[in-house]
Amino acid sequence: MRLRSSSEPILIKKYGNRRLYDTRASSYITLDQLEAIVRRGDDVRVIDAKTSEDLTQATLTQIILESGRAARLLPVTLLQQLIRMDDESLAEFMGRYLSATLEMYLEAKRGAQTVSPFLPMATMPFQAANAIARMWLGAGQALAPEAQYTPPATTTPAAPPPAPPPDTTAVEVAALRRELDELKTLLRGNKRKT
Repeated sequence: MRLRSSSEPILIKKYGNRRLYDTRASSYITLDQLEAIVRRGDDVRVIDAKTSEDLTQATLTQIILESGRAARLLPVTLLQQLIRMDDESLAEFMGRYLSATLEMYLEAKRGAQTVSPFLPMATMPFQAANAIARMWLGAGQALAPEAQYTPPATTTPAAPPPAPPPDTTAVEVAALRRELDELKTLLRGNKRKT
C-alpha cells in the first residue's frame, strides 16, 4: 500500500445532491471512487460545498456502512445497544473500547512474534485472524499496515481458508472470541512474569 507524504489531503466537495467533486482531478467522483482513493493511501478531506462544514468522518463512515462489510462484523444486539446510547456515551465507549482492544491485540501479536523462533505455533491465531478479516472485509488489507503479520523466515504462511457459507458467521465469531480470551489470559500471564 502506498502512503501519502505529509502533503495536504485531497479536498472533496460534497454537494446537496450527494455528488462528490474531487478538486485535485477537477471531476465528479462516486463513493466507490472515493473509497479507491483512500485505499491507495491518499488522505482526503470532505467538506460541504455550500457551508464548508467538515464531512470527512461522516463520509468515510458511509463508505464502510454502505459497502456491506460492516453489517457482517457487528451482531444485531450490539447494534441495537449502540443505537440506544446517547452520543456522548457512545463516543466514549467506542473510543475507549476500540483503542484498548486494538492495543491489546497488537501487544499480544508482538509478544507472539518475539517467541515465534522458539514456538512457531505462537503466531497461528494471528494468521487465522488475518485470514478471517480478509474474508470479511473483501480483497483489501485486513488490518492497518503496522498491524499486519509478517511470518518469520522459518515458517510458511497459512493459506486463507475458502469462504464459508454465510450462516457460519456466528460460529466464526465465537471462535474468534475464544481466541481473544486465550490471548488475554496469555498476556496476563506474561505481565505477571515480568
